[in-house]
Amino acid sequence: MPTDANQTVVFSDVATVTVEDRPIPDPGTEQVLIRSDRTLVSTGTELTVLSGDVPAGSTWDDHIEYPFTPGYNNVGTVVKAGEDVEGITEGQRVATYGSHAEYVSADADACRPIPEGVSDDAAVFFTIAEIVMNGIRRGEATWGEHAVVYGLGLLGQLAVRISQAAGARPVVGFDVADSRLEYLPDDPGVVGANPIEDDATTVVRDASGGRLADVVFELTGNPDVIADEFDVLRDQGRFVVLSSPRGETAFDFHDHCNSPSYTIIGAHNSSHPSVATPRNPWTQHRHAELFFEYLADDTFGVESLISHREPVSEAPRLYDTLLADRTDAMGVVLEW
Repeated sequence: MPTDANQTVVFSDVATVTVEDRPIPDPGTEQVLIRSDRTLVSTGTELTVLSGDVPAGSTWDDHIEYPFTPGYNNVGTVVKAGEDVEGITEGQRVATYGSHAEYVSADADACRPIPEGVSDDAAVFFTIAEIVMNGIRRGEATWGEHAVVYGLGLLGQLAVRISQAAGARPVVGFDVADSRLEYLPDDPGVVGANPIEDDATTVVRDASGGRLADVVFELTGNPDVIADEFDVLRDQGRFVVLSSPRGETAFDFHDHCNSPSYTIIGAHNSSHPSVATPRNPWTQHRHAELFFEYLADDTFGVESLISHREPVSEAPRLYDTLLADRTDAMGVVLEW
């Protein structure tokens, strides 16, 4: 059992980040203690909390209090296992929803074992992959379909790659930041464009032999642009909301739903089934397992998405930088 203090990233107040020495958690009989190796910053969720810009009346509003301990993308090594733990052993690398802390505890059945051949840098994207895989599965994207992704942050970048892995071709990615377009895979089946500089409908038709998209994934989170994104979707196509839009969207249900007979699908991470069933075996754990398989056999890579890498001691400076301007941020990794 380690005896040193537990370095922990804390939002002590709005726009204030500290690294505190906190007690090391004592795992229960069905839990494990994990020493963190990498954690990934959620530049959307965490910066919303840090900025204090949580929408009044939202589901977050009742749960955010300072000091706040952020983080839910943790990769580390098990250093202690409770006496009733089965299937997870000391020395094993695992991914959990643990916070930005040097040591975290987790229920053994919440751990996602990381296979050999998958690096910590790649595995730490597992939560993002689970969210996106669930959205693509709920959107029923399949081989031969034309897919469009609006918004090329981390979720959007994974949506492009996983749509390809599901067989969609082509996949068109749109973003108003040209720097994000540069992160797209260099692949003939992927097309990137800026919808401000190029007509989105023309881009999609040119890429798809004159056809519109079968499925569109919304990942901008911007309520003001959502209605326009339907312009690239064919009649009876599917529109999947994978983002968490902040605010209201003016929406004409005749033009954007009834007349073209679109299917509009919500895809929050919580819509994963809690347990596997014959009808739907795709739990969060199963999606993480599939993600690791894709990484291990080089179906696609994610390490190139890391834009920032800092030791935990630099976390206050890093968050200050991101809070001021996160335009160039993609994968933001803390090393422990």
